[in-house]
Amino acid sequence: MPQTIPAAVSDPVNAQILAISEDRLTGFQEDPFGEIAARSGVPVETVLERIAAMLRAGTIRRVRQTLLATSLAQGALVAWRVPPEKLDAAFDYMFRDDPFSGHVVIRTADPATPGASYRLWTTLKVPQGYSLRKHAEFLQRQVGADHFRLMPAKKLFALGVGHVRRRGIEIGSRADVPAEPIDTTIIELSDLQWRVLGALKREFQPEEIARDLWRSRAAEAGVEPDEFYETARALNARGVIGRFSTFLEHVKKTAGDQRVTRYNALFHWAVPAGRELEAGREVGRHHIVTHAYWREGGEEFHNVNVMAVAHGLDKDVVLAHKAAIDAHLREGGIDFGYTNVFWGGRSEIKPSEISPLAYREFCAKHGLDPDTMREEPG
Repeated sequence: MPQTIPAAVSDPVNAQILAISEDRLTGFQEDPFGEIAARSGVPVETVLERIAAMLRAGTIRRVRQTLLATSLAQGALVAWRVPPEKLDAAFDYMFRDDPFSGHVVIRTADPATPGASYRLWTTLKVPQGYSLRKHAEFLQRQVGADHFRLMPAKKLFALGVGHVRRRGIEIGSRADVPAEPIDTTIIELSDLQWRVLGALKREFQPEEIARDLWRSRAAEAGVEPDEFYETARALNARGVIGRFSTFLEHVKKTAGDQRVTRYNALFHWAVPAGRELEAGREVGRHHIVTHAYWREGGEEFHNVNVMAVAHGLDKDVVLAHKAAIDAHLREGGIDFGYTNVFWGGRSEIKPSEISPLAYREFCAKHGLDPDTMREEPG
């Protein structure tokens, strides 16, 4: 009788692999599974076997080479005010029918919190040359939202998940130095680079988990393997490649009836004007933080301007981390005037499409003239 391959996060070998494979492989990886094996101390044959098994079991949601899409497409965090009776249908539409919406989350906050009526939160990206606002207005009509707030990132300070290695992190644990800010300047690519990028970023199926990972993707892009590698390395040098990652299913239960996380918190701070960069770097250095940004929340959200995301299995522990970040900011003389937490509930995550060709196809499908969806000068 064949031996069952363990697919639970709690399995010691799987945990050893995931501590590296979730978010430690930055940039383009020519041999990602070999690199995971080298860093984790697990034989590469076992790495391949376990990742494929976890992917089949749903413990790993997807395996893919990520992009720094903030350098490739206009993007924003969007808060949507949707009538309660339309909220679930709006969530479903954003997740299932809009390829340009990525993270889709229903959030809650104390009713007295500014912006508490904005329950649906999404990330939105549109390909270069197209208008975020026009696409959001189209989505608003589709789902019946009363209002929306676009919050583009001015700077990024943390961008990496790593749920397994964050378990048991000491409250207030942080790096020795502030986080380095990441710019959101858009970079233009050639047709060849877009072709390679399209093949590069598509997620892998379990049967594709093999050592020679990129040969079939080179064929998909219509180039020889050497040209594929050369183009991928050039894209990496231009700063548009994120990391090779095995993304865990961190909301639903997985193999062994286990959850990776239970609480998803979006932290808000309103720091003094002119100190956003400094505050973001201090927030981003905390090890519990998976994402940190400088975004402008506007009057709807009491003019918050620094945001961060943290996850955990225990709500009190997540709040203790938040309190430690608050104390660290104040100790550094950043005495923010307002802060709050929006808690995540129903949640789905998918990569946002950023291909201009895909956007034109989307417009044709929905009876839109793509030229009318373009950005206007200025």
